Parts: sequence; structure tokens; C-alpha cells
Amino acid sequence: MLAGYAVHAEHSRGRRFPEPPHPYRNDFQRDRDRVIHARAFRRLEDKTQVFTRRYSDHFRNRLTHTIEVAQITRTVAGALSLNVDLAEALALVHDLGHPPFGHAGEKALDAAMRAHGLFFDHNLHALRIVEDFEQRYAAFRGLNLTFEVREGIIKHSRDYDAAKHPELAEYLLDQRPPLEAQLIDLTDEIGYNTADLDDGYEAHLLTLEQIRAGVPVFEQFFREVEQTYPNAPEKLKFNETLKKVFNRLTGDLITNTQTRLKQSSIETLEDVRRHEERVAAFSPAAEAERKQIKDFLYENLYYSASLSEEKDDAERIISELFVFWMERPSALPHYYQEKAQQESLPRVVCDYIAGMTDHFIIEQYEKHCGKES
Repeated sequence: MLAGYAVHAEHSRGRRFPEPPHPYRNDFQRDRDRVIHARAFRRLEDKTQVFTRRYSDHFRNRLTHTIEVAQITRTVAGALSLNVDLAEALALVHDLGHPPFGHAGEKALDAAMRAHGLFFDHNLHALRIVEDFEQRYAAFRGLNLTFEVREGIIKHSRDYDAAKHPELAEYLLDQRPPLEAQLIDLTDEIGYNTADLDDGYEAHLLTLEQIRAGVPVFEQFFREVEQTYPNAPEKLKFNETLKKVFNRLTGDLITNTQTRLKQSSIETLEDVRRHEERVAAFSPAAEAERKQIKDFLYENLYYSASLSEEKDDAERIISELFVFWMERPSALPHYYQEKAQQESLPRVVCDYIAGMTDHFIIEQYEKHCGKES
């Protein structure tokens, strides 16, 4: 049974282009399936999360990260009696707009756009993908997703100013998103904070001693694990500890959100939308622990000397290719040359680069810039 504050599929605001109901899937299940079958979703397999394949094929990429976030989100949404189908669809689509090379690629693409008075936002790019770039249906462009999924794509992690983004006016920018959308940024944090500790340790870029000294909640649980499994190998002690950290954050998100719902007397979806702040949240203690993990990862992993060369390469490849196509738009594929007749050239070049996989953009760099990455 769904809670009164959940989004009910039968009350969806519908699709941009009306379609007849499906005989055995509700609208949010159909949206989930459309995302999974999209070309942009498949490309996530060859987009960097943190580590390129130079380190190992075992580490997360954008696709495996997305699958892990979807699993966490289903668990949390189910525990809160939310619409699991909608929450899962939003988790699966949440990273669809990311460019190649992870956050380094996003930084470089945004910098290239700002030189032309524009910007790159992966949430807004994801909306462009599902609204325009994906072409699978004869009746309409894009995936024709429900309003609730499109709204969640842009509002799951931040609020947009209606005055600065009039093009998003239809998405109720003066209201909070449903709880199903509010969960995504938080389950995303649980997913990548714990996964990046895991991959960083496996890559030997983080030591157990570093993590214990720099992440208090990890140290607390590691001491418990040592008492329970004193003779276990270090790696298995690490695994058991990380599982406890994962469960701590996930469990706190569920129980604290339940508490906030009760304290705010929220009973309906309208109550969620009109609340003065987002309702889904960690408790202050868990929020502090989350921040400690994130700060540790930034200081010791993301900005580490071991990864700096690859980040520099990523920024150089994207920056130089952007300039190349700006100066030689005739070298763009025919489809993008046509789009450049209707939209600004910087936006078209940005769209082209953002859709590339790591492997393909390196091929393009070697082809057009005459250099090996």
C-alpha cells in the first residue's frame, strides 16, 4: 500500500504526447523500461565514475554506479511506502546527462561553455536527452516520459530559480519535488561515498590506516568488526565495516525521514510539495558522518596525485575538441551540422561531446587533434 504522500501512478500528470495505457505495466514502469532501453543508458557503461579501466575492470563505471543507486533507492522507497517504480525510474535516469571522464569532464565542458556565455548542467542535459536526442518512436521525439520523471530529472538534486530558468516553468519550480525525487540525491551519496571508499582501497590509493584515521564512523564500526572477527583477513574486515557504514546511512535516511514526516504532519503529496524545505534527509549525526566521508574522499582520493594526470588529460581532450569543432563545424556529423542551423553552435558542440563515451572521445581526439591521449 502506498502512503498518502506518495505519487500514485493513476494520478500522474501524464505524458507530453498522450498514449493509451499499457495492458500490464503502469506509466512509471514503462518509463523505467524506456530509460533502460535508451542508447544513452547503454553508453553509461563506458563513462568514468572515478577510475578508468587503466586501474581495473572491477571498479565502478557510471552504469554500475547507477544500478547500485537504483537498488538503494528501491529499498528506501519501499520502507517509506513510496512509489518504488517512480523512485527506481528516477534513480536509473539520474546520471544520464553526464559527459565522458566523470566530474573532470563535466568541469571542462562547463568551462568551455562559459567562455561563450553559456553553461553545462548534467541534469538539464539529461532532460534534453529524454526529450529530444533519443529517437525510438515514430509518433514523437524523445522518450515521452511522464511529467513526474521529467520533473525529477531536473529537481532531484537542486532547486532551480524560475526567473533564471523560464524554460523550466512547467516543472512547478515554486514547489518541492515529490519524496521519490528527493531521495535520489541522498541515495546517490550513499552509493558513491561507500563505493569510492571500496574502489579506492582496492586500487591501493587509500590504505586501511588512512580510512580509519580519517573517517570516524568507519573506525567506530571497524573496532566492532575486529571484536567479532579477530582472525579474519584485513579485506574481509574492511568489507564488513563498509557494510555497516552503508547500513548506518541507509537506515538513518529511512528513520529520520519517517520522523520528519510525522513532525511536519505530512499526509499528502500536496503537503510534500508545499513544505518549506525538503523532507527527505539524514539526521544531523548521520549528515555529519556523510560529510566526513565526502571530505575525506575529496582530500585523499579525488584530488590525489595518482588521479591528477588522468584528470588533466580529460580536461585537455574535452577543451581542445570543443575548440576544434567550434572552429570547424563542417567536421561535425551531418546530424549536428543540421542542429547548428537551429541552435547555437556552442550548445550543439556541447551536446555532441556530452553524449560521447570515454573510448569514443579519445578516438575523436586522436583523429582530429592528431595526438595520442
